[in-house]
Amino acid sequence: EDIAKEFGSQCMVLSIEAKQINTNKWTPLTESGREKTGLDVCDWAKRGEDLGAGEILLTSIDREGTSTGFDLLLIEKVSRSVNIPIISSGGFGCLKDFDAGVASGASAIAIADALHYGKLNIKDLLEYRSSIEL
Repeated sequence: EDIAKEFGSQCMVLSIEAKQINTNKWTPLTESGREKTGLDVCDWAKRGEDLGAGEILLTSIDREGTSTGFDLLLIEKVSRSVNIPIISSGGFGCLKDFDAGVASGASAIAIADALHYGKLNIKDLLEYRSSIEL
């Protein structure tokens, strides 16, 4: 809250690491995924927005590093619960995951793993981006 007041919400990004706890429910974890909060991820996201977060970096702990695609239901639920942009993280595996992530409510997609490990390069990314309608 203090950061948002001092510098503006556009400077405050709330990072949420979400762990699925049953079919339709996720909980945010803290301390790099080591500590359970016992709270609902959508309630956590709304609270962050109320405190001044300007966007959310939403990472699916279950999908992180798997390259199996984003947790689309998680993205959908969180994006419907807040009025700020969502950056989806955790699970990107191929260029088609862009479409699915955005269709589920993400405003942006994090793809660091694919770039760091050479699964994707900037040229491929730019070519794909220019071939789709945004």
